[in-house]
Amino acid sequence: MTMMTQTKKADRSWRLGVVSFLNAKPLIAGLDADGAVELIHDVPSRLAGLLDAGRVDAALVPVIDLAQPHRDWQVVSDACIGCDGETLTVRVFSRVAPEVVRRLHVDGDSHTSAALATIIWRELHGRRLELIPFTGYETVEECEAVLLIGDKVVNNTLIEYDIETDLGSAWKSLTSLPFVFAVWAAPRQLDVEDLALRLSRARDAGVESAELIAADFGPGLNWPVALAKRYLTKRLKFILGARQRKGMDRFLELARLHGLIAAQKDTIVA
Repeated sequence: MTMMTQTKKADRSWRLGVVSFLNAKPLIAGLDADGAVELIHDVPSRLAGLLDAGRVDAALVPVIDLAQPHRDWQVVSDACIGCDGETLTVRVFSRVAPEVVRRLHVDGDSHTSAALATIIWRELHGRRLELIPFTGYETVEECEAVLLIGDKVVNNTLIEYDIETDLGSAWKSLTSLPFVFAVWAAPRQLDVEDLALRLSRARDAGVESAELIAADFGPGLNWPVALAKRYLTKRLKFILGARQRKGMDRFLELARLHGLIAAQKDTIVA
């Protein structure tokens, strides 16, 4: 039975904003062949803007963007990108011990990971980081530490940095909870029943075929196939379950505490 026959007929078409990283591939399995869906690819930090501008109906947005008080968004489906410990692809590379890092050069592709680094350093090390945009052209002498996310972490050339901190592992040490980096979001007034079903079923198909996805897409994104398989099947979590929601709530609570979100805001899971 095909993905299209499994999913009920849509009353409308959907434009979806999604990242092109390997970690999103299991969430969109089969959607490129779904005539009711158009996929629009961009980096995580720009997907929220596409949704703000109405250029997409829903997007795989960083969690920190979902919680900004000026947005009236709902969470769509139980699909997500998360971890329950080490991520492999959200890391701080430093040439000094983490507890003495003061200035962090930040990969511009992410919002959630930058907020997570801020929280971890304040909570674990009592340090208030100065965040500086990272262009990739800085010398090691200019950077105490660099935050990188996504596929670039696997093939980075930051060999001068002796210390690596995986933010998923650090979060687990801090809270004993999973972490959620991104969820599908749409305007609250939009009827997303059909879309939620499509996204959950795409995720289920992607998780089931994760090793094939790793073999198909990994090499083109400069991943060794064995590492890509381990990443998609062992490191990442794609279901927004009760523990994941608890971890997400805890992250947003700490983000508010540290002034990263302006005010209390609730989200709704469709």
